[in-house]
Amino acid sequence: MSTSNFHNRVAIVTGAGSGIGRAMAIAFAKCGAMVVAADVSSDGAQGTAAEIGAAAIPVVVDISDEIDVARATRTAMDTFGRIDVLCNNAGIMDKMALPADTPVTTWERTVAVNLTGTFLMTRAVLPHMLDQGIGSIVNTASEAGIRGGAAGIAYTAAKHGVVGLTRNVAWIHAGDGIRCNAILPGPTMTGIAGPTPEWDLDGVTRLQPVMSLMRGIAEPEQMAEVAVFLASDAASFINGAVVPVDGGWSAG
Repeated sequence: MSTSNFHNRVAIVTGAGSGIGRAMAIAFAKCGAMVVAADVSSDGAQGTAAEIGAAAIPVVVDISDEIDVARATRTAMDTFGRIDVLCNNAGIMDKMALPADTPVTTWERTVAVNLTGTFLMTRAVLPHMLDQGIGSIVNTASEAGIRGGAAGIAYTAAKHGVVGLTRNVAWIHAGDGIRCNAILPGPTMTGIAGPTPEWDLDGVTRLQPVMSLMRGIAEPEQMAEVAVFLASDAASFINGAVVPVDGGWSAG
């Protein structure tokens, strides 16, 4: 099986400025793809694109903003003329607070980025993939997308939503040459929680029985390799899959 044949293909990666998204962008470029390194941080997007070189362009986008998403998609099409892969990777964490202690603002922002942003990006690229008759979408869900005790309520609900979105798109467009799959990262060395996370101690304590079952911490590149595989021709008959990449955490 070969996962390296991305020559003349274009991949948009959101959250490409750091962590898993950066590793994805670099991995697709190494496999021959042209990459749209999309991130809410201008420095992050530019840094990743600069590391990749001429095969990448940086795009600054807030994926929770419909107008911003439309602009980013136009930029990709104007630059490369096609979109073959979309990695919906950008996301933010909540503070793991108990449900009754979670502010509405935290709920709304977490869902807006993690779930609505994934929907907006997917909706924006689908017409182009449908015109081409081919395309692959890889969503970054989370272990919290299948478990109730791996994060706070806002993040957990949003990532469960990403799993449902993945399966719906996969089913609806299975006959159109478009595949949609998701990875479920376990603990990974990223900065998603920010430089100095301020976790809610009561919430973390309540989550501890599940969190204590974690099987180590992954590197971002280990997530990127699975995303590249799912987007590749080697996975041409994999559609609607929700793949734990967690060292066996979900097996327990």
